[in-house]
Amino acid sequence: MNDKARPSPPQALLGATEIRRLAEELGIRPTKTLGQNFVIDGNTIRRIVAAANVDPAETVLEVGPGLGSLTLGLLDAAERVVAVEIDPVLAERLPQTIAQWRPERAASCDVVQGDAMRVTELPAEPTALVANLPYNVAVPVVLHLLAHFPSLRHGLVMVQDEVADRLAAPPGSKVYGVPSVKAQWYGRMRKAGVIGMNVFWPAPKIASGLVAFERHEQPQTTASREEVFAVIDAAFAQRRKTLRAALAGWAGSGVLAEQALTRAGVDPSARGEVLDIHAFARIAEAKQLPLA
Repeated sequence: MNDKARPSPPQALLGATEIRRLAEELGIRPTKTLGQNFVIDGNTIRRIVAAANVDPAETVLEVGPGLGSLTLGLLDAAERVVAVEIDPVLAERLPQTIAQWRPERAASCDVVQGDAMRVTELPAEPTALVANLPYNVAVPVVLHLLAHFPSLRHGLVMVQDEVADRLAAPPGSKVYGVPSVKAQWYGRMRKAGVIGMNVFWPAPKIASGLVAFERHEQPQTTASREEVFAVIDAAFAQRRKTLRAALAGWAGSGVLAEQALTRAGVDPSARGEVLDIHAFARIAEAKQLPLA
């Protein structure tokens, strides 16, 4: 193989030594409040970036970049990165880290200091979401971003392994629930792998799971997303009850719930855990119809 054909070596990434040195410099310790667990293994970063299938022309939205482990890997793969960081100390330091480790890519990263659950505008339109999400807010963050940024076409998020199973669960599964159904409104979720505990600092007590998603068209329905989600919430608030009983409060009575379910073509004696997003959309729509 001649020199021109030989692939270039992978770019250096932050390891355990660099992460701990940065944290010491900033005088910080990862906090449970913000769900901070920093990735300290470069091969894990490369695995995440590869699994995310990022196109070189894409703008990637990263949530919770922390000290920049994943950010550097994303800058190697994407045209641009928009990093949203809630911790002001970390947000202020990140551009310096990028300038040091990827000086040629420093202008390609926008750092936004703020809460990802509240952000509704970004300096660039993201097409992919790739993030190591805090366990305690992972599902609300994913749903919020998919709702407010329709430009997001696909992505890969690292979450608590049990949360990953819930997000990707099909109807009828033991862990199928509110996150599973609401995620279906936006796209198809699938489990894309498991990440061990020893690649983080501090090491969490449970494994992490990778969830990949591809956005699809939202269900065709006259009901709004809020109306459909209200049915989902009601159905799973009492998941062991039949839908007739679980939706009685939502519909106004058990009789009205049964009428809406029947009009939607759903068995009133079924439970919410067997329905997909399209069935919940039909139920929400059926409530709006005049009584026969």
